[in-house]
Amino acid sequence: MAILKVARIGNPVVRARAEAVPERAIRSAEMQRLIADMRDTMHEYDGVGLAAPQVHLGIRLAVIEVAEEDERAEDSVPFTVLINPRVHPLGKAMQTGWEGCLSIPELRGIVPRFSAVRLEALNAQGEKYVVEARGFFARVVQHECDHLEGKVYLDRMSGMESLCFLREFERFHAGETD
Repeated sequence: MAILKVARIGNPVVRARAEAVPERAIRSAEMQRLIADMRDTMHEYDGVGLAAPQVHLGIRLAVIEVAEEDERAEDSVPFTVLINPRVHPLGKAMQTGWEGCLSIPELRGIVPRFSAVRLEALNAQGEKYVVEARGFFARVVQHECDHLEGKVYLDRMSGMESLCFLREFERFHAGETD
């Protein structure tokens, strides 16, 4: 497949609200190729999620995959396609955690997110599915769905005090817990 160019903050596509994917387009060869290319791109950049606006496409599509060896997650998340997703908080409990973004390279910051969410979406075959996500999986779902609304993690930070470059994050903060 192909590695796609990642749009960085400042490109208008990153800040625009994405349009719904028509159900008739989901099973098309073009959409299936895009999903595969997004997976390859996510892996190439060592990401755990990628939204279509990040690859210059203003559609409501995201992919997520969390490897078993990822120390941030309690459990792995198999490759998951989110088409036209909707996210609903499960309660008011929030959790803070470090986040980064392929569209904001080399920076990290502490972001509050709901601890648990209910995700409703269509999969790569256009079938509806519902899942309750908790912990790191919930964080990734919220992060990717924010991209579909034209938001980035910087918008969710309660302050800029924790914002740091990746090198300093790795030197001074890696391994910190909430």
